[in-house]
Amino acid sequence: MEQQIEKLVAEAFEELGYDDCFIVGLRVNNTKVEVFLDSDSSITFERCRKVSRFIEAVLDEKQWLGEKYTLEVSSGGVGRPLQFLRQYVKNIDRKVEVKTVQEEKVKGTLTFADEEKVVVTYEDKVKQGKKNVKITVNKEILMKDILETRVKISF
Repeated sequence: MEQQIEKLVAEAFEELGYDDCFIVGLRVNNTKVEVFLDSDSSITFERCRKVSRFIEAVLDEKQWLGEKYTLEVSSGGVGRPLQFLRQYVKNIDRKVEVKTVQEEKVKGTLTFADEEKVVVTYEDKVKQGKKNVKITVNKEILMKDILETRVKISF
């Protein structure tokens, strides 16, 4: 069922002209379907509504889940970990926390991302003589070493 819903969402993106949208999460549990979206630009309520209406029309017509089902289409949300390179690129210049396979946590500003690595920039204090001096650190982290990256929101 999940593959059918994924195909359906891809059709919705194509039909609606949402080429910059992609799925970051999908859960199908009996008669409840949850679809989580992201995009290279932004996910708006209107985009979610249109995708939902598209999926709903097909589900109603084909009766994959019967007559009574729940469908929720929303953005992935800021609390969800980054999964795809395009999400990293979109979040350059934002605060992040990266957890690595070496059990390291790196907090700072995401300043670079490509298929191989990300760079997180942060300030650190080092001792020079009797003084503590702030230095800027550009920490390179290989994509293969990343367990999880979350965007940190500050108020």
